Amino acid sequence: MGNTLVIGAGGVSSAAVHKMAMNPEIFTKITLASRRKFKCDEIAKSVKERTGVEIATAQVDAMDVGAVVALIKVTGAELLVNLALPYQDLKLMDACLEAGIHYLDTANYEPEDEAKFEYHWQWAYQERFKDAGLTAILGSGFDPGVTSVFATWIKKHKLDTIRQIDVLDCNGGDNGQAFATNFNPEINIREVTADARHWEGGQWVTSPAMSHKVEFDFPGVGKKNMYLMYHEELESLSAHNPEIERARFWMTFGDAYINHVTVLQNIGMTSIEPVVHEGVEIVPLQFLKTVLPDPGDLGPLTKGKTCIGDIITGSKDGVEKTYYIYNICDHEVCYAEVGSQAVSYTTGVPAMIGAAMVLKGVWREPGVWNMEQLDPDAFMEMLNTQGLPWEVHELSGPVEF
Repeated sequence: MGNTLVIGAGGVSSAAVHKMAMNPEIFTKITLASRRKFKCDEIAKSVKERTGVEIATAQVDAMDVGAVVALIKVTGAELLVNLALPYQDLKLMDACLEAGIHYLDTANYEPEDEAKFEYHWQWAYQERFKDAGLTAILGSGFDPGVTSVFATWIKKHKLDTIRQIDVLDCNGGDNGQAFATNFNPEINIREVTADARHWEGGQWVTSPAMSHKVEFDFPGVGKKNMYLMYHEELESLSAHNPEIERARFWMTFGDAYINHVTVLQNIGMTSIEPVVHEGVEIVPLQFLKTVLPDPGDLGPLTKGKTCIGDIITGSKDGVEKTYYIYNICDHEVCYAEVGSQAVSYTTGVPAMIGAAMVLKGVWREPGVWNMEQLDPDAFMEMLNTQGLPWEVHELSGPVEF
């Protein structure tokens, strides 16, 4: 059914490609490419051992539009799944337009020299993709991604309107490291150190990073401290659901993690401004990424569970109702299945499902779309069959924190 080109060879990509190979009736040909071909070859070897499926590999610089277009033409791919870095989104969208194929990613574009997670750069491609008859799906991970689909499903099946939404992301896993990030350290630390922002009363409300902490009892995990943060799905959810009065994003962090990030920030190691070290220009955060543990190596070390979902309050037939919809994912179960811990799995599997929606023609409207703009039902069904089952419970009332 679908010839797919995947760009990027990190932990998320590995999880996504393994799951693609487990659905050969949808993904009939898979090519995995990145700047470091040896990483692609390692993933391909694991895929072959675990599933018996052979995938092709290639070397490509995602910032080189001409090289990506040439690779698309060589492979004959009809969909490019971008699991590389957010800095590369626009170049890969350009390549898809030039080559005439569909596009999907998991994270919105971010300028390399500025910590600014916003969608407007990609939304500006709407008419170009529409005129070309091509589909671009933005943010097909878990958050953003599944959490936005959860909201649309709740609005379609449980509520007439959404008044408040809180996205809650809990990682209850332990990898035994003194300090390590569960996904790309550069992106993770940029998110954590950025000012918190949430949508309320028709405007953005800003507060200092990590200044609002609340303890919450997560299903399957237990009580954890979660912090108010900015995350890109708040922008798209509020833009595409104008009736939303308040939208917030929360993520859990342990005290040791917060202490490490605070020290690193205080001494300048989280800066993205270049400095000269012994005559060589380096970016402190990129150097820090080099010395920190590779998130892709944490799979066999990580134990515990994640719990990610939405608490949504709105009205149905004039009556206010609140629902909590979420997924619980076990790090060790994920590693046994695809060789990745749950943070990579919970992003990689939705990338695969989003790609399946495009290849199967379920999501094929020309243009550029965020996940909450698309019909949720077929995606939600695949979550249940592909390792990310979800639960929804009606609560007694709004949850205030």
